[in-house]
Amino acid sequence: MLSLPYIQELSQEISAALLSTPEEVEAFRLKYLSKKGIIPSLFDEFKTIGGAEKKTYGKPLNELKKLAEEKFQSAKSTLENKNLTTSSNCDFTRPAHLLSVGSRHPVSMVIEEMIEIFSRIGFTVLDGPEIEDDWHNFTALNFPPDHPARDMQDTFFISKNPDMALRTHTSNVQVRAMETMKPPIRVLAPGRVYRNEAISARSHCFFHQIEGLYIDKNVSFADLKQTLLYFTESFFGKSKIRMRPSYFPFTEPSAEVDVYWGLENEVDYRITKGTGWLEILGCGMVDPNVLQACGIDPNEYSGFAFGIGIERIAMNRYQIPDIRMLSENDVRFLRQF
Repeated sequence: MLSLPYIQELSQEISAALLSTPEEVEAFRLKYLSKKGIIPSLFDEFKTIGGAEKKTYGKPLNELKKLAEEKFQSAKSTLENKNLTTSSNCDFTRPAHLLSVGSRHPVSMVIEEMIEIFSRIGFTVLDGPEIEDDWHNFTALNFPPDHPARDMQDTFFISKNPDMALRTHTSNVQVRAMETMKPPIRVLAPGRVYRNEAISARSHCFFHQIEGLYIDKNVSFADLKQTLLYFTESFFGKSKIRMRPSYFPFTEPSAEVDVYWGLENEVDYRITKGTGWLEILGCGMVDPNVLQACGIDPNEYSGFAFGIGIERIAMNRYQIPDIRMLSENDVRFLRQF
């Protein structure tokens, strides 16, 4: 059967074959390419002929096999693409089903908004370690050795190294900024802090703060007040604040800041305890001892610092009744944001 006219006849037959259905494609494969097909049988016969004849039939046989394989693969691909686009299970005119991509956590939203507000007046963001040594967490901030905050009831100490603890505030970032930067310094320090406190609806053993620090020549308490007034107007939409004397080891004088919330509804009465005033942060002028401990001359420079508890602000803004809801990762709660 092996002859050049026969090979040419098969080539024309293969080229003219119509393969428009899966059945026709399979029949083509069985007839020409399967183990018992025409082309494999021709190659079996080719193995028995002499060397001179091999030169005559080798190239035409290879071209015939290549033609049949390409014909088969092309028809198979065409049918697969056709089935994909005409499948009864696919209607490409229907609207797509949008996958849930999650949402922003209320604590993250509050932090980002505060950063955006303070960045308008020149504050930049710094970060620092959550496991901190005694110097940066306490001593440099003017905490005396017998201060209550050093007691085990307030601080999570590292058992293998009593000089290390989980930071109790982000003021450690302020200390590192004063040690490594030259005035003027204007930084924000957002982050998570830890206190050894009982967990309840209003308090937790970890929470978030954002602290601010500004140091330069001739910085006054009036600068602090104006900065905080700008913040309360931008964030709360409130333009009336009051500053009550307070005490912090690292600032002197120190103050608690309240914003006038008003008493327009039952919620206002509840969150302000009927006074109309809502406490939002603590602040003060940086104590000269802190400046000196960090290598800044208190006779030449002065500054102010403030700290805001994020969870309390988020709970107020989104009317969240329990602080534990912010860290339990309940999808039903998080989907509301």
